[in-house]
Amino acid sequence: MSQDVKSMTLSELTEYIVSIGEPTFRGKQIYDWMHIHLARSYDEMTNLSKSLREKLRDTTSYIALEAEEIQISKEDGTRKYLFALSDGNMVESVLMRYKHGLSVCISSQVGCKMGCRFCASTIDGFLRNLTPSEMLDQIYAISKDVGERISNVVVMGTGEPLDNYDNLLRFIDLLTNQDGYNISQRNITVSTCGIVPRIYDLAKEKLTITLALSLHASTQEKRLEIMPVANSYDINEVVEAMKYYANSTGRRITYEYTLIAGVNDSDLDAKNLTKLIGNCPCHINLIPVNPISERDYNSTSSEGVLRFKKKLEKNAINVTIRREMGRDIDGACGQLRRKKLKEGLS
Repeated sequence: MSQDVKSMTLSELTEYIVSIGEPTFRGKQIYDWMHIHLARSYDEMTNLSKSLREKLRDTTSYIALEAEEIQISKEDGTRKYLFALSDGNMVESVLMRYKHGLSVCISSQVGCKMGCRFCASTIDGFLRNLTPSEMLDQIYAISKDVGERISNVVVMGTGEPLDNYDNLLRFIDLLTNQDGYNISQRNITVSTCGIVPRIYDLAKEKLTITLALSLHASTQEKRLEIMPVANSYDINEVVEAMKYYANSTGRRITYEYTLIAGVNDSDLDAKNLTKLIGNCPCHINLIPVNPISERDYNSTSSEGVLRFKKKLEKNAINVTIRREMGRDIDGACGQLRRKKLKEGLS
């Protein structure tokens, strides 16, 4: 089986280079080409001999994702990428432009096994985990495409990152390594549905990333209706794990709360949510649901979203309403991939 060079640490890569009879310094040269210059192939590595490039092509796999489709929003310039993987699968990523810089939302799996009722990512089920290199190259390919550096990364696309735990940790290590792309850990957000044991594991890693919980309900009963993961982990258990993460790392946690009309957006929901999260350094991100054709959920009205926000703020909770970006394209998780899969079947 060929070696996945872009998933290797610098020391692993150097060790491998030495094992194929090359001098140590070649490891750093190749690492720089991949993670600093964002080379799309060995052909771009001009300070390597032709024979070494051929040797690398024969013995390694070099992940460089190809954009199958790019949608660009006329409203705000948000770019939605559909990337083809080497095995014929596809994943989505989104580039969002903010005043503070460029933010990329990446996928961590092909498909998803979490089954959240309002999400297109999960409809066709789970196929496989992404490798660290496939996660990294979503960022690298987009950075190369727009010719600008990415400043923030959100692991909130298709998949449950904590279900791909080891690859996620290696991805974070590679992305934040000072010898590579060198994004600050503080500029990375990982979103989870709430895999409780993994939240505790992550807390022990003492990273400075932001952890976000896809909460979406104010009670266990409501969460069971829309998120099957609640069958495995009670809502109070999940929130307790998030508080542990905040206390262990000193990092403020985020709760993602998708507002669905008539399901979780009442005044009582706001009251129960306040009670649930209690006193903890946290931030609530309210998200009007992005309607998908396969589900009959509708967005809460703008007035309803504001009312919900004010109810929480009255209890001294830090709240923002997520700016809706890319609504004129297939902006929500899984929408573009699902559209492409449907086209393939027709």
